[in-house]
Amino acid sequence: MPSVTLLGQALISGVLAGGMYGLLAMGLSLSWGLLRLVNLSHFALAFLSAYAVYELGTTWHVAPWWSAALVVPAMFCIGAAQHWLFDKFRVNELASLLVTFSFAVILEAGIQLYWTADFRRYETAYATRSIKAGPFFIPVLELMLCLVAGALAWGTWVWLTKTYVGKALRASAEDAEIAAAYGVNHRKLAYLLSGIGAGYAGIAGTFIALIATLAPSEIWTWLGVVFAVVIIGRLGNPLGALLAGLLIGASQSVAMAIFSPAWAPVVSFSMLIVVLLWDPEWI
Repeated sequence: MPSVTLLGQALISGVLAGGMYGLLAMGLSLSWGLLRLVNLSHFALAFLSAYAVYELGTTWHVAPWWSAALVVPAMFCIGAAQHWLFDKFRVNELASLLVTFSFAVILEAGIQLYWTADFRRYETAYATRSIKAGPFFIPVLELMLCLVAGALAWGTWVWLTKTYVGKALRASAEDAEIAAAYGVNHRKLAYLLSGIGAGYAGIAGTFIALIATLAPSEIWTWLGVVFAVVIIGRLGNPLGALLAGLLIGASQSVAMAIFSPAWAPVVSFSMLIVVLLWDPEWI
């Protein structure tokens, strides 16, 4: 049995890792829950953003926050362009899964063609900085990620529940025809939401560039666990996605500390199975 200190550090690390899960899940959750489009290319867009931040930082010496200021609007435009294709060709929920998977594969090939399959690391002066709290260490970048994810989740929830645009989006997700009868232009709102979801992928990609080692194949590393986060947190619920991410991240990390790293996927998918067996209508 590991020591209390080791378990505590594992819990802290897991919660911080869960912040990344939640941030990655937010855009997918909004797209799937409110647009009925399962956008698997969300992960590829996050890694494309990460590589763009890496390139701007290592080649052009652009600070990460300025890189994010360039990358996030670009991702917003890509997300809106994606939705134009979905809308033009009337892509449904199942077809979106296949189309965006293909798009993700193409993006992975493009990343590998330009940056090669070599592992790359964006070294910064603050990459190894941490805050010491008693016997525990809290990495600064991961803490910032969690704070940003929390702010985005809370802000998005307030926007969806308190503003006219957010309420119109939720009404369109429930019944687009009835919402249109009340003057809601759900097609224009869908472009906005798709762009926002891709913008969130850009923000996640910025942190991925600063925290993780980059390789094109890593696009698929978090696919399974983020899917579990999206479903456990309920579709279209940004706060739920963040809380589910924190829960799964903490559970995985503690399980790895007690047993072995092989238990990490067992934890997340066991939780998913329990939730769906408990309430098949959960999503």
